Amino acid sequence: MITTLIRAFVSSRVDYCCSLLIVWSPRSVTDKLQRVLNAAARVITNTKKYESGLSWTLHHGLRWLDVTERIQFRVAATVYQCLQHGMAAAYLTELCTPVAASASRRGGLRSSTTSDLVIPRCRLSTYGSRAFSVAGPVRWNGLPNYLKSPHISFERQHEG
Repeated sequence: MITTLIRAFVSSRVDYCCSLLIVWSPRSVTDKLQRVLNAAARVITNTKKYESGLSWTLHHGLRWLDVTERIQFRVAATVYQCLQHGMAAAYLTELCTPVAASASRRGGLRSSTTSDLVIPRCRLSTYGSRAFSVAGPVRWNGLPNYLKSPHISFERQHEG
């Protein structure tokens, strides 16, 4: 019962915060959210603050990602939704331009055969790289090709 409550109230709020953050957020922000997740994991597993094995419990026992990994997953998932027609808002979809569409004017590139996205130039080194228009394609291009498949779905796999 406590696990269900924590997943409903704590984990969902941390995920909401992660969807507002971007890949290169300051560590001072992500560390606060990580402490919240760690405290929730300790409540679920009934462990003390300084007991070892919390990282293993988070990843393998509860199957939770660290905050920075959650942020990266959220960005990649949003890009995936942008590339699937009708799954994301139009203002986000137009920020995800495939390399093939931009390279066709110039005669094509080697990367135009993959599902890479165009990474626009940014002027501000601190905030420009955190914009979804830059961070989304950078995160997407960093994924292995088998994860970029349009046939992958978001449906949860239940264990038997």
